[in-house]
Amino acid sequence: MANDIRQAPSVAPSPQGTPNAVKVLLVEDDETLAHEIQVALAEAGYQVLWAADGPTALEMALGPEAPFSVMIMDRMLPGLDGLSVLAQLRARDVQTPVLVLSALSAVDDRINGLHAGGDDYLTKPFAMGELSARLAALLRRPVETRQSRLRVGPLEMDLIERTVSRDGREIELLPREFKLLEYMMRRPGAVLTRTMFLEDVWHYRFVPQTNLVDVHIGKLRRKVDGAGEDPMIESIRGAGFRLNIPEAPPAPAAHDGSAVAGNGA
Repeated sequence: MANDIRQAPSVAPSPQGTPNAVKVLLVEDDETLAHEIQVALAEAGYQVLWAADGPTALEMALGPEAPFSVMIMDRMLPGLDGLSVLAQLRARDVQTPVLVLSALSAVDDRINGLHAGGDDYLTKPFAMGELSARLAALLRRPVETRQSRLRVGPLEMDLIERTVSRDGREIELLPREFKLLEYMMRRPGAVLTRTMFLEDVWHYRFVPQTNLVDVHIGKLRRKVDGAGEDPMIESIRGAGFRLNIPEAPPAPAAHDGSAVAGNGA
């Protein structure tokens, strides 16, 4: 079934207003289940393209059919498993939201699916109504502005080159640390809870009892806040963490006799 690709018929939008322009890549090797999903989503107003194996899914996600609004990715696929497909797409900077489907329901299996780059995880069997609701939730998530650089005080991040510096000092970050810092730099001065980090950076749809955030923030802080530098990453007791902007040194007083605004005659 290496090239078994089908397109579901396009239908009028549902009462919820899902537009026909919302294009879904469905990757599922079970032909019966794939057909049921196609029919349900077509009735809801989605345009669905189907790939029955991993290599075909990768080809479609990177080919002329792209970009897709959202993908539904079965975990167990012939040719190339779903998590490998997902990892390759993320490595090529394909940021399309992905809902992972799997009969594996253990917590570790869900975590692995999310770590591979999945945005949500749905275990089989499932109700079509829940599938549709999860897709709608993924599509409602705001797409962050595509910027090439972020700057917060002395801290600068190049999103293209994937580099970070503070007052010219290069800071080497691991991929997860980079994502954490990017998340904080997009929200300077805001108190960010551990749940926010787990949901928005790790993409967990549940909140496990873990010190994962604290460990990574601790490592990040040691790299960002060097010796003798004003601390930028602050722990807020009982709340979370915040990226502060260091106060700029006071400007030197003017001695040229120029008038100060607001003090004119």
